[in-house]
Amino acid sequence: MKTEGYSLEDKTDNRAKILSCAIHLFYQKGYDAVGVQEIATAAGITKPTLYYYFKSKLGLLEALLQEKCEPICARLEAIANSYQGEPKDTLYALACALVDIAKEDREFYFLLLSLNYSARENEAFKAVSPYMKQMFQILTEFFLRAGDKIGNMNGRQEQFAIAFQGIISHYILVMDERGPSLEEATDPHAIWELVRQFMYGIYS
Repeated sequence: MKTEGYSLEDKTDNRAKILSCAIHLFYQKGYDAVGVQEIATAAGITKPTLYYYFKSKLGLLEALLQEKCEPICARLEAIANSYQGEPKDTLYALACALVDIAKEDREFYFLLLSLNYSARENEAFKAVSPYMKQMFQILTEFFLRAGDKIGNMNGRQEQFAIAFQGIISHYILVMDERGPSLEEATDPHAIWELVRQFMYGIYS
């Protein structure tokens, strides 16, 4: 079947190739430093073809973030919602999921972090901000639900979410420096120790 000169298969392939090349280039050079023509050339398409799919570079970034971040948020939310009364178990599952997400799609994971640290006025930050806020909200709401077990929450669920997210993010960063495959990062004992130390800090 043909539509506007492209088969449905061509459209799917072209769109996926553009997204893949955009992730790689944005990761390597930064969003602002990459032009539409560079992405089109890397994807082996023309500039008008890229505009046909995404209208603009920002539109491409927004589509990329939606496609990648929505499943991540759903995955984390499902784990947080599975809380059965033992905070350490849920935090361990969340930590493992975050490590797996980084390992499964390393370039996108670090792109996500870099976009989140962009200038507040930058269009890339504005595009990524809703997803990062959603992830943070998932953690915050988990700590709110776990307050009866933690015992000394005292309205500090946001601080706990910040601390937990920071610990796991820095752990992934350090492990990536040791080996970009992130194999070492998936060590269950190492992840469990991080969670245990985090919980010790909460209870102490």
